[in-house]
Amino acid sequence: MAASCQPIVPSRSARHSEVMTTEITEERHFDLGGDLRVARMGLGAMRLPASTRGGPAHDRDTVLGVLSRAVELGVDHIDTAAFYHQHGLAANELIRTALNPYPSGLVIATKVGPYRGPDDPYPTGQLPASGLRGEVERNLRELDRDRLDLVYLRPGGLDTPMDESIAERFSVLAELREEGLIRHLGVSHVSLTQLEEAQAIAPVAAVQNRFDVTRPEDTDLLKACERDGIAYAPYFPLGGFGIPDDERVTAVAARHGATVPQILLAGLLALSPVILAIPGTGSRAHLEENLAAADLRLTAEDLSVLRNRP
Repeated sequence: MAASCQPIVPSRSARHSEVMTTEITEERHFDLGGDLRVARMGLGAMRLPASTRGGPAHDRDTVLGVLSRAVELGVDHIDTAAFYHQHGLAANELIRTALNPYPSGLVIATKVGPYRGPDDPYPTGQLPASGLRGEVERNLRELDRDRLDLVYLRPGGLDTPMDESIAERFSVLAELREEGLIRHLGVSHVSLTQLEEAQAIAPVAAVQNRFDVTRPEDTDLLKACERDGIAYAPYFPLGGFGIPDDERVTAVAARHGATVPQILLAGLLALSPVILAIPGTGSRAHLEENLAAADLRLTAEDLSVLRNRP
């Protein structure tokens, strides 16, 4: 089922008056924020240091090779964060080492908000508004960039989004965008109310919430992104730290001679033309398997099976 190639015109309604002109230029690409054309299959950097939280470290040379191979195969959108680090390996440093000087057209997205100390196994709190500039500057230094392509504000806890106001912290990022340190803004792990709050302050180019084919609870927010021409880049597109055991996905995979992860990714791309997939891996074999999912064309019957919730 091919994705639509028609332009998506953002709605003005009560949102910020600066309207982004976002267009889906072809099935496999999306114009992020209206001016950054990216392939809809990208790469998440969280798993570069290790496959699981607290798991064994990856070999440094191996993951540097994964990053280089990803770009060779056409990946032009990498999602990272300064707090992606384990066992002395940090995603930002690995990206800089493998890819700097960066190829033309490579989009690097990062996120700020969570606080993680050097000895914390995972983020333990939230930075206040006053700490966000320093975190943006940290990403600039670690990635050796003059401007960050896309910065997400990630508020809330580790599980479901919380409903606290994000206006004060998002306004800090909006100011940094006006200063030229950030090109586009995004929000991650947010409710529809929080997205609308951010849109009233500055244009939102992307949303990054938890979503996968077997867990499509964020449908209302996805529809809002489709309406307003906002990219939707699910985190945990393969279900989290373990591949879902789902009979529907297994059946479709068998029909195509594909793997379950490939069907999870192809299902996301077929679900909506604004979805950008960012699966993460520290393995070259898994990287190539994931990227091959962009070539799968699911049928209407496949999609009907996947959408039939048990």
